[in-house]
Amino acid sequence: MATFKDWEGTVLEFIENGLTQWGIDPFYSSGLKFVVIVMVLFVICFLSDLVAKKVLLGAIKKLAIKSKTDWDDLFIEKKVFHNIAHLVPALVLESLIPSFFQGHQYWVDLGLKASHIYLMVGIIIVVVSVISVIQVLVSRHPSMKNKPTESYAQLIRIVVYIVGGIYLISILLDRSALGIFSALGAMSVVLMLVFKDTILGFVASIQIAANNMVRVGDWVEFPKYGTDGDVIEIKLQTIKVMNWDKTISTVPTYAFVSDAFKNWRGMEDSGGRRIKRSINIDMNSIQLCDQKMLSRFKKIQYIREYIEKKEKEVSASNQEHQVSTESIVNGRAISNMGTFRAYVHAYLNHNMQLNKDMTFLVRQLQPSEKGLPLEIYVFSKEKRWAYYEDIQADIFDHILSVVKEFDLQVFQSPSGADFRNLSSVVAR
Repeated sequence: MATFKDWEGTVLEFIENGLTQWGIDPFYSSGLKFVVIVMVLFVICFLSDLVAKKVLLGAIKKLAIKSKTDWDDLFIEKKVFHNIAHLVPALVLESLIPSFFQGHQYWVDLGLKASHIYLMVGIIIVVVSVISVIQVLVSRHPSMKNKPTESYAQLIRIVVYIVGGIYLISILLDRSALGIFSALGAMSVVLMLVFKDTILGFVASIQIAANNMVRVGDWVEFPKYGTDGDVIEIKLQTIKVMNWDKTISTVPTYAFVSDAFKNWRGMEDSGGRRIKRSINIDMNSIQLCDQKMLSRFKKIQYIREYIEKKEKEVSASNQEHQVSTESIVNGRAISNMGTFRAYVHAYLNHNMQLNKDMTFLVRQLQPSEKGLPLEIYVFSKEKRWAYYEDIQADIFDHILSVVKEFDLQVFQSPSGADFRNLSSVVAR
């Protein structure tokens, strides 16, 4: 009675005899038997892959549903078990080839080489998918939330691809992988040129992470690359920024280390967003206040106490120094510009949308040919762009509207209408 081992040794002969019995010429059947063997192995591999996926994935999905943790769901989402199931046909192929091609060492070696290549490719895919799972799990940790974990994962994937590629080459050439690694050492200069951007990106990623320079979600401004928007992705070689016009800019990672850029995270983390804007006052409209003007200004609620206090202070100072009251320019006096500046400060101080705990200034800048700039330097509590702009606009709408109440005029360069009015006056 023939044993299973005896049957294994006669697989090729069994197929060749069967082909001959079906009327195929022995000359052709001797070569056709190898084609039949390959087809049989392909069918067996296909069925084993199908069974592995059905059995393995089915059992794991059931366990994942019952499990309260979410990491196993992530393994299913990244197709880790799906890729592991693909390794089963390679193992089946490796176990059957010596039996199916017994006595034909060339075909045994060729089949085993093919199965080893398939197995290595499968292992690489499994490792890469596991790296993706680890990257997601690590990024969920609070301490790594704003770190460029995707850059590190991408670098590890590249290393896996390189190492796996070298092993594939060693299988194809029947050479030791260590020997190929040694040969690559002599090509390090060439490799540095080929992977220059990857190396620069990796070094930059480490510096960015160590110094906490850029995070996903940061608002960055990079004039050199025409970038102004939120960081949406940090990778090994590039950082993607969605600009405010919804276009996407791709900036080299190492540029964030080698070039200057602006990160608005400090503003977003602080208690407010800066308002720094000025209006230019026509210096011809600046004057000292007489009693009639002061009486009118006292009706303004925000500065009534200021004017009363200032009047007492000026009067006491002038009496102390025996200043003559024959002229308003003698001694100290109150100007409409100073009063207006006090009003703007009081008005802003009553604005509940501004942060009073941060820098709060209403100051004069250096006069120029465009007048005397009065600068507002405060911080709004609202940091969102649209709302911030509304607050800023409301403030200057009000200031520009009330400036005439202080007998002041805003400087404005002459327009075409001004010249036409002037020409009509000259003509008359």
